[in-house]
Amino acid sequence: MVGENAGPPEMMRGYYRQMVLIREFELRASEMYTRAKIGGYCHLNVGEEATVVGLMDALEPRDYLFNTYRDHGYALARGLEPGRIMAELFGKTAGVSGGWGGSMHLFDVPTRLMGGYGIVGGQIPPATGAALALTYRGESGPDAEAVMCVMGDGATNIGAFHESLNLAAVWRLPIVYVIVNNGLGMATTVEAAAGEPELYKRGCSYRIPGQRVDGNDVLAVRDAARAALQGARIDRQPYLLETMCERLRGHSVVDPARYRSQGETDRVRALGPVATLPVRLLEEGVLAEADVVRIGAQVEEEVTAAVEFADASPSPEPDQLFAHTYATAVLNAPHHLPGERVVTIP
Repeated sequence: MVGENAGPPEMMRGYYRQMVLIREFELRASEMYTRAKIGGYCHLNVGEEATVVGLMDALEPRDYLFNTYRDHGYALARGLEPGRIMAELFGKTAGVSGGWGGSMHLFDVPTRLMGGYGIVGGQIPPATGAALALTYRGESGPDAEAVMCVMGDGATNIGAFHESLNLAAVWRLPIVYVIVNNGLGMATTVEAAAGEPELYKRGCSYRIPGQRVDGNDVLAVRDAARAALQGARIDRQPYLLETMCERLRGHSVVDPARYRSQGETDRVRALGPVATLPVRLLEEGVLAEADVVRIGAQVEEEVTAAVEFADASPSPEPDQLFAHTYATAVLNAPHHLPGERVVTIP
C-alpha cells in the first residue's frame, strides 16, 4: 500500500481525502434519511471507499460508467459536486438528475456516469450494449473509449450476467465488468449463494480473463482496473475484476444488519480502508497528524455545505409531475394531476 510502491505522497493524500469525503458524505446521508430529508431507498458505500476511489481513478474522462444503486461514492469520485448529489438525494431540482432519480439513479452525461440502476444487475445489459456501440465506431488503441460496469456479488447469479458476458466474449467488446464483493447479497453470504464463490472465475466459461484483488488497497484496485481497461481499449478484450471489501452498514440505511455479530462488525470496522490507510500513511511520513485533522475538518465543512445547498434548493413543482416521462412528445401522454378532471375529446 505504501512505501516504494505507494506513489507520490500528494497522490496518496488525495486518495485519502477522497475516501474521507465519501465516508463523511455517506454518514451524513444516513443522518438525513433518519430526519426524513431523504425518502425512498438509500444504499451506502461505507467500507468500500478504497474500491470506489481506485476504480474511478483508473477510468479516463472519456470512459463510460454503469453502476449499481450503491452509487453515491462513485459519483463523488467521478468529480460531481457533493451539493448536487445531496440535492438529488433530497429530491430537489438542483440535483444531478433534477430530483427525478434520487439515491439509486444518479446520472450525469458530462462525466459519462450512465446511471445507478435500481434493479439488481439491471445495468449489465445496457453496459454491454454501450460497449457494442463503441465497436461500431471502429476505434481501438490506447486512446479509445471503454466501458466499466460495476455490480455487486449478488448480481452474478442472474441470467443477464451470463448472457452479457457470453456476448462480450463472442463480440470482443471493450468492457470491464467489476464485481464489488462485500461478502453479502443483502443478508446472504456469497458462500451460501454461489456454487463458485471465487466470482472472478465465472468468466472462465466464456474465456474472459479475470482476477481478484484486495478491495481495501486503493492502489491494487486502481492498477488492476487500469490494466483491464487497457486490454479492453487496445485488444477489445473484456475482463472480469473482483474486488474484495466489506460494507460496514446494512444493505440499506433501514437494514440493522443483525445477521452480523458485534464482534464481526468491530473486526470489519478496524480493517476498513478509512481506518487503516491513515495509520500507514502516518508511519511512512506521507501524512502528519495535523494533516489528518485538517482533512477531516475540511471534509466535514464541505459535506455540511452540501446539506445546506440541498436543503435550500427548490422542490419540483406539481405541474412538472409528467415532465421527462418520454424523451420526445408522445400523443395522448398523461398530463393530468391527481384529482383533476379528465376531459375527453369526442
